[in-house]
Amino acid sequence: MIDNFDELKKFLKFDQYKIDNAIFRLHYKGTVLIMACACLLATTGSYIGDPIDCMVTDIPGDIMDTYCWIHSTFSVPSRWVGKKGEDIPHPGISPEADLEDGQEVKYHKWYQWVAFFLFLQVLFFYLPRYLWKSSENGKVSMLIGNLKDPLLADEKKEGQINEIVKYFRMHRGTHTKYAMTFFAMETVNFINVVGQIYFIDFFLGGEFLTYGTDVFHFTGLEHEDRPDPMAMVFPKVTKCTFNKYGPSGTIEKKDGLCVLPQNIINEKMFIFIWYWLVFLAAVTGLYLIFRLSTFLSQNIRIGLIRLHGGTSCRRSDVEAIVEPASLTYIEKLGDWFLLHLICKNLNILLVNDLIRHLHKADEGLNANTDTFKLLPDHTTSKV
Repeated sequence: MIDNFDELKKFLKFDQYKIDNAIFRLHYKGTVLIMACACLLATTGSYIGDPIDCMVTDIPGDIMDTYCWIHSTFSVPSRWVGKKGEDIPHPGISPEADLEDGQEVKYHKWYQWVAFFLFLQVLFFYLPRYLWKSSENGKVSMLIGNLKDPLLADEKKEGQINEIVKYFRMHRGTHTKYAMTFFAMETVNFINVVGQIYFIDFFLGGEFLTYGTDVFHFTGLEHEDRPDPMAMVFPKVTKCTFNKYGPSGTIEKKDGLCVLPQNIINEKMFIFIWYWLVFLAAVTGLYLIFRLSTFLSQNIRIGLIRLHGGTSCRRSDVEAIVEPASLTYIEKLGDWFLLHLICKNLNILLVNDLIRHLHKADEGLNANTDTFKLLPDHTTSKV
């Protein structure tokens, strides 16, 4: 099991080339790591103890354990509140006589699926990263080459920068799909995290949406005043009824108590997951607002490029590169996004060199275009 955690530590390492942003990484690195760790913890019942232990008269313990694990256990909501040891033996436990009066019961059918469910969460949160990386197809790493190497010779740096300039001159206005794919995956991340909150709520029987706030408020009250939300969602002691034929052929009900030690881990895992998902949904939503502002504001787009180039990066040069009059708005957006990703991977000096070379190349291209327009029409016959 320790080897599995070592593999997760390797997952924390950042990629050599940045093709996304910090919020995106919170989804496919932070959240995937949390869900994967929770999945591993949920599968360690054999190391900590049996996932369920049930006791009942006249029924072998191993048979009762297997039966109740497969067919679920239940609690009695009316017995959540009370003084333990006096009013109730355990929260949610009621004598069999009360159940015969039509007492409401709550079944717990999810606990054997926790590990599988958390693994499914890992897949959901990594899927946008997989789709984006497949679509990006190494474009940024191809353009940057060895520029991240601090010992790279000046001649090779100059040559690689010229390759980037050459690429932009040849592929101006062709990065719309590239940028739109990334923006779509950012939106998918937000939809996914909100959807997963409701999905977990469905999985836990409608108890997850307010789970974190309920636990927080519960800590400030006497335990006898209100039910413990952790015990309601993840009960440690439950009931299970086993039906069997008696000596005379009549059906006998065997009322048993079951201890679920795994819920000690589950209640802590899911309270952390609740706070993490709420935080992630909030910051992702705020970042989508910021992303919308980059669509609407030319100044923000230019400022993000200059942020990587420092004070020596001139605004006029950046504006000339990312806002050429010959391109449509959507084409400019695609080119700006690719240039922004490239600048994120370079140091300040290289960003300034790249901006100067791109600006010089654009000036030369515009000058050649203007000169071509001013040339006389050689097809016109001489007078």
